Amino acid sequence: MDHSDSYQSMLDAVQAFHDKHDFKNNGGEEMTYRMALMAEELGEIGAVITKGKSKEKLAEETADLFILLIGTAISGGFDLNDAFWKKMEKIMQRESRIVNGRVRVSEFRDVT
Repeated sequence: MDHSDSYQSMLDAVQAFHDKHDFKNNGGEEMTYRMALMAEELGEIGAVITKGKSKEKLAEETADLFILLIGTAISGGFDLNDAFWKKMEKIMQRESRIVNGRVRVSEFRDVT
């Protein structure tokens, strides 16, 4: 398996995983199912953080979520790499605010 840092290599690896287990024909690419899997992974990340587990365990759980995100791009038929860079352009233009003592970068809308 190619372990290079390119997005294409990661995309190819996740596609090979999908192909190996025939996700397309066995429900693995259904979006509601994928959403549930991502929520499950977020819960596992939360447990790692709140229980003070190792950074290695945090890295492993975050990688699980990243693999699911790439797989969701495959399943949804969109270019995540392109979407990432378009979104980065947008958010780099945003201002930040401190909300409850923490930085927040968002499309703030004043409510009147």
